[in-house]
Amino acid sequence: MKGIILAGGKGTRLYPLTIAISKQILPVYDKPMVYYPLSMLMLAGIREILVISTPDALPAFKDLLKDGSQWGLKFDYAEQAEPRGLADAFLVGREFIGGSPVCLILGDNIFYGQGMASLLQECASLKEGAIIFGYKVNDPHRYGIVEFDDQDNVISIEEKPIQPRSSYAVPGIYFYDDQVVRLAESIEPSARGELEITDLNKAYLKNGQLKAKLFGRGVAWLDAGTHESLLQAAMFIEAIQQRQGLMISCPEEIAYRMGYISLDQLRDLGKTLAGNSYGEYVLSIAR
Repeated sequence: MKGIILAGGKGTRLYPLTIAISKQILPVYDKPMVYYPLSMLMLAGIREILVISTPDALPAFKDLLKDGSQWGLKFDYAEQAEPRGLADAFLVGREFIGGSPVCLILGDNIFYGQGMASLLQECASLKEGAIIFGYKVNDPHRYGIVEFDDQDNVISIEEKPIQPRSSYAVPGIYFYDDQVVRLAESIEPSARGELEITDLNKAYLKNGQLKAKLFGRGVAWLDAGTHESLLQAAMFIEAIQQRQGLMISCPEEIAYRMGYISLDQLRDLGKTLAGNSYGEYVLSIAR
């Protein structure tokens, strides 16, 4: 399975922070925001990753992430000049995807919790259909909402419903089989001129091929798209890391523990980052 990180958009909700920089490069405590979705793909066992962003922002992502080989990964890059909807990622990434199944994750979504790695790896073994997730929220009117049966089959999906049929929102990570490009091509733009991910999911639903997995009470889902949520995410990460002494979404550590790089490579990465707590943490893993 391949992976796509969608890190486009203008980030207007974060102005003036994002006037000159992509929001997915902003810091969330001690690391760039994009490290958090990247770490989810790595934990899923996905090593070929396409980063999609705006033409202005793409050079910064290339400087930050390079070709991925330092983490045992392979990165490709593609431009999305204008926001054309989440499902447009599959058209932009058509050549990258080829005939492979693919996982799409949004660049400003942060996940943390027990059992995430095993759940993601299970989903990455997908052979047919699509998998979305459900996360219980207090205010379902604000989200895309999924209704499902006791076999995890999706019954309905609604975008910001007035009368929600469930209280489970759909967070920004999706797994699709090799039909995804063809189905994305068949979607008509919405009233706002975008290819909606909800419409893509409904195409799978119509074919009886859409499943929902639930994130349990121990999983945190944070969307760092506003000033308040960006600060809250940083405080959450800081609190967990300081309490446990373990780092959340450290690509160097994940790459080593997943067997993507050797101990010597991990040590070399730590040396290049030495002089701060992040680099010292990487070196401590190597020791």
